[in-house]
Amino acid sequence: QVQLVESGGGLVQAGGSLRLSCAASGRTFRAYAMGWHRQAPGKEREFVADITWSGGSTSYADSVKGRFTISRDNAKNTVYLQMNSLKPEDTAVYYCAARLLYGLRPDQYNYWGQGTQVTVSS
Repeated sequence: QVQLVESGGGLVQAGGSLRLSCAASGRTFRAYAMGWHRQAPGKEREFVADITWSGGSTSYADSVKGRFTISRDNAKNTVYLQMNSLKPEDTAVYYCAARLLYGLRPDQYNYWGQGTQVTVSS
């Protein structure tokens, strides 16, 4: 089992920045690739960003490329999502997730956090 706890969400004006953190505990953090997903009201959960266990490879949804950066610190068992140039359409609950096998769809992740709300005002 892996337990994931997100933090860092909040209310920010359009054009602003936030950094989300996800602290992991339980089984070996280094064994997992980590991802961030989000879900807006009335919409399905969607992939945002992913990082391999070593941090050597990252993937992003087209909607956030160039604005968001995912990173991880294996010594601290933590993964981050730096979000810059935020837009109102980025408003959602953001979830941290861990996966063992390859895949970027939400249903391909094995463990999930409870989520943190990000609200971007116009």
